Amino acid sequence: MAEQKKYIPFVSAETNMKEFTIRALIIGLFFAVILGAANAYLGLKAGMTIAATYPAAVLGMAILKLVKGSILEENFARTVGSIGESVAAGAIFTLPAFFVSGIWSQFFTPGHYITSTLILIAGGILGIMFVALLRRVMVEDAELPFPESVAASEIHKAGQSGAGGSKFLFAAMGLGGLIKILGELKLFQYLWEKFVVFGKQTIAGTVFQGNGGMLLSSPGISPAYMGVGYIIGPKLGALNFSGGLLAWGLMAPMIMYFLMPSINLNDWAAFLMSHDATMTAASAMKKVSDPSYQIFQIWKFIIRPIAIGGMLVSAGFTLFRMRKSLSTGIARSVKDVQKAASGIDSHVPRNEKDISFGWIMIGIAAVALLTFGITKFIFETNYLIAIVASTVMIILAFFFASVSGYLVGIMGSSNNPISGLTLTALVVTALILVALGVSGNEGVATVLGVAAIVCVSAAVAGEMLQDLKAGHILGGTPWRMQVGDILGVILAGAVMFAVLAFLNDGDIASGKNLGYTGGFGSKNLPAPQASLMAILSRGIVQGQMAWPLIIAGMLMGTAFILMQVKSPMLVSVGMYLPIETTFAIFVGGLIKGVVDMFTAKKKFNDAQKVRVENTGVLIASGLIAGEALMGLAIAIFAVFNIFLYNYFHFFDNPTFYVSFVILAIIAYALIQIPLKNAGKPDEPAPPASGM
Repeated sequence: MAEQKKYIPFVSAETNMKEFTIRALIIGLFFAVILGAANAYLGLKAGMTIAATYPAAVLGMAILKLVKGSILEENFARTVGSIGESVAAGAIFTLPAFFVSGIWSQFFTPGHYITSTLILIAGGILGIMFVALLRRVMVEDAELPFPESVAASEIHKAGQSGAGGSKFLFAAMGLGGLIKILGELKLFQYLWEKFVVFGKQTIAGTVFQGNGGMLLSSPGISPAYMGVGYIIGPKLGALNFSGGLLAWGLMAPMIMYFLMPSINLNDWAAFLMSHDATMTAASAMKKVSDPSYQIFQIWKFIIRPIAIGGMLVSAGFTLFRMRKSLSTGIARSVKDVQKAASGIDSHVPRNEKDISFGWIMIGIAAVALLTFGITKFIFETNYLIAIVASTVMIILAFFFASVSGYLVGIMGSSNNPISGLTLTALVVTALILVALGVSGNEGVATVLGVAAIVCVSAAVAGEMLQDLKAGHILGGTPWRMQVGDILGVILAGAVMFAVLAFLNDGDIASGKNLGYTGGFGSKNLPAPQASLMAILSRGIVQGQMAWPLIIAGMLMGTAFILMQVKSPMLVSVGMYLPIETTFAIFVGGLIKGVVDMFTAKKKFNDAQKVRVENTGVLIASGLIAGEALMGLAIAIFAVFNIFLYNYFHFFDNPTFYVSFVILAIIAYALIQIPLKNAGKPDEPAPPASGM
């Protein structure tokens, strides 16, 4: 048998080059917070996040080039900068569930901050420890292509010759933030809505009768949503929008037609008054008599549980389709631990050294003890439940961290089914704890806490392994990258709860000012994954699940699978989200379709297509980050009861016509700029973004 050729990295192991520097660490930590906050905003509102590896690579490279940083410093800064997105994903999928489920009557308290921060940091460190165990075997596996890792490493290589696109990213961030603030200052309307009444109809005489009507809506004027639609493309954008059409074009009008005639509006008004002491009888009756309010409540309390049933089946189906990869990943992880346990040879080259096995074991043990402490002393369970919860957490976190890393190696972190893995962990934990007799809020809290740690661990493990593969290609030092990510996890974990709290409390404050109910689970912050976790945990532990609606949704999800719908999960999420959100994402997908059409019409070669793709993804990512960061700033002001439109605004009743101009500007940025930067046919191809 021929001897396998030894891999030679871009920077050799013998090369003495700056890598773990203070400036690279500060840059990485800064972007860990920024990109984490942007993804928290996006995930809570749209139910999805974007991979941070590519933006972190471009931004870190742009800044370090100004101070003549090395390629290994760029690699280190990207590694630390991208980890915040993983912490944010774990946070938004789980922490709001404590609030939505009623475990926390208010989201922000000092105690909740400490609990959440400990959960996020524990999960992040656990993911890094497990990856340090498995890194060597997985990154050297020729069967794992690591597509996004290869793309990120090629970006750094290309940057050595002066290639880059940071100007597009920064300019788009400015545009996204500007549009967001102009909307807040009432230059234009974010949304146009109108309820169309069809009048009273009868079917089969008077057996079936009701008041027909439908809520018409425009796409939300959101650079972030349109950026998401551009990145996922026209097909996935259309699938997401199809869920919105099913919810708002079929189910809501049909349920309203048959349900509303049987509802006593006086009783409904009395119910509202009992939950809001400031509401008068007249205002309550006015609200419940409004068809727009009626159909929104139908969507919130009837259609969304159906959508959750669809998400539940879709998550299971996603894991079933990946059963071979999952089983292979689990089997590999068990074997890899045996190899890793042999320790580190002192003569191992610099670019093959991980954190020592002893420190890895100490880190895992520390997280287990921390989980025991959280479960026993914060969630107030007994010793048996705390021990079982800690044990289950370690086992699930190990398997799902290894599986997450394996799936990232195949598909990239953008396609990593973290929510499906977390859902599985939550159901398994809930069933085990229920069998041991847990009940009440402490049982629900324990289930959510274990699921949260497992979720963060799996998300961080996937992102960490992706960055370690890029570092393997470039010649980075694994233990330095791992230590850098530990620092990134600690900082991101320490600030992420504050980000979520400002978004939640800011939306609640805005709602009180404008007359709507805000916060997690509302129309503005639907937090679909966290709401799903809340309903499932309380439903399993306390038997409070709306089973008829959930089962109907599960049957609907099964029908999607039988119809061979490409992504049943995306359709179900589309049903759960407000129609203006899915509509805006769909518009972004259509814009990407227009770009693809012109790319084909102009007969661009492969190199030109890659340049168009890279530029478009950079602009879309900038629009997302710009709106998200400005939205977070506005939420912080709202928490302190400072509403900018109360002090300065353009119009008292802004028109939606200006919104068409805003749409045209966004479309121009996403269509014309990428096409104009396609370059000449004879120019060499740049690295693909991999997103």
